[in-house]
Amino acid sequence: MEFNQIESFLSVVKYKSFSKAAKDLYLTQPTISNNIQALEKELNTTLLNRTSKTISLTDSGKLFYKYALELINVRDRAKFEIKDKQENIQGMIDVSTSSIPALYILPYIIRDFRKAYPNISFNISQKNSRDIITDIIDGNITFGIVGAKIPSRILEYMHFYEDELVLALPNTDRYSSLACEDLNIDFIFSQDFLFRKEGSGTRIFIESSLADLNISPDDLNIRAILDSNQMIKKMIELGQGVSFVSELSIRNEIKAGLIKACKIKGLNLKRKFYFVYSKYMTLPTNVETFKDFIMNIGDENFCSF
Repeated sequence: MEFNQIESFLSVVKYKSFSKAAKDLYLTQPTISNNIQALEKELNTTLLNRTSKTISLTDSGKLFYKYALELINVRDRAKFEIKDKQENIQGMIDVSTSSIPALYILPYIIRDFRKAYPNISFNISQKNSRDIITDIIDGNITFGIVGAKIPSRILEYMHFYEDELVLALPNTDRYSSLACEDLNIDFIFSQDFLFRKEGSGTRIFIESSLADLNISPDDLNIRAILDSNQMIKKMIELGQGVSFVSELSIRNEIKAGLIKACKIKGLNLKRKFYFVYSKYMTLPTNVETFKDFIMNIGDENFCSF
């Protein structure tokens, strides 16, 4: 049952004419007839008496008429309330986010959110995950988007996206014949590594994953510690080392043949991104709406990010 079918039915009842109903709804008369017939077929009954010059309701039609009115009224109220909410959701949303969401996920979320709520503006601050979490605990900010989960009794973490880290290598002659699908863990001990600074969500996650295999960053040949994921990618391209990076962040470099992405056997590098906030702070209405929007996007809609 579709709303255009119900509207056709109500218009025919109102005007007692298929032709006038068609004119009212800017449809053709055959379309009106088809809509009524579809309703009658679905309800397995006849709704209109068509035998006399004046169209009238059958007993079933009289019964359905009150429900048809209610359905259209409920639809119109829903449209009004949604529009009213969209117009009243406004103001500035301050977002503190770690680097990978800031560069590769959040811009798409903001684009889609502003289509639904055009009166919203954003102020984006990029920090490492540990600093964002500390700021929430200290009451300096209300929420953040992070790539690491640091336990705290006052924080609520809501997972909204899953990423995977890979070992990124320069696509040079040295690695041209390397099979990247299932490298042995011993491979990493012979490489020069580029690492993010402490506090980065990527570094926190890597250290935790390596610890599961009883490996410390001190066991690796770390040649540079950098604050920027972009700089790490450029250093890899220039053959200055390898690094564990988000697969999401190097898709373009892989396509361009600049970087190879490898996986290490026995090392699980799938991680989650979180919307994090304090359990004891009430989120502003626009932030609560933003949170709900993120949590209801659905994984399939993140595939194009």
